[in-house]
Amino acid sequence: MELTVVQGDITQQQVDAVVNAANRAMRGGGGVDGAIHRAGGPTVLDDCIRRFPDGLATGDAGWTTGGDLAAQWVIHVVGPNYSAGERDRSLLTSCYARALAVADHVGARTIAFPLISAGIFGWPKDDAVDAAVETLRTTRTEVTLTRLVALDRATHDQIAARLER
Repeated sequence: MELTVVQGDITQQQVDAVVNAANRAMRGGGGVDGAIHRAGGPTVLDDCIRRFPDGLATGDAGWTTGGDLAAQWVIHVVGPNYSAGERDRSLLTSCYARALAVADHVGARTIAFPLISAGIFGWPKDDAVDAAVETLRTTRTEVTLTRLVALDRATHDQIAARLER
């Protein structure tokens, strides 16, 4: 699998699936979650409500339509909220591994990830980058292209430096 990093807007990625860093309720929110719901339109939320009436557990993943996004699917993951005391790293790495398993299930071969839990959920960025890269590099999958999408230059450069190691 090819693993790359780009700076940009995850909602604009031309891939089979984009990963949404959602909260447990899966009803939209701020950050990446809000951006994906706004760009994908109401069908993404409608599908979340229909497919996940009770939401998802931390560390788990599930898919919905991509709605108005270029991506066919949105793979929703619930990362741990470090700021609220959820500090089990295995829940963070599970998000990446489970998202790849869901991608395999729906037949997605190209996927774009945000840096999960590193925004409002407060996971330390250095470890969030390490967890993402380590898990994406070691998880068996049929996905051929995985793209980490950084909103800002500093995060892009941090991920790029980690990918070079």
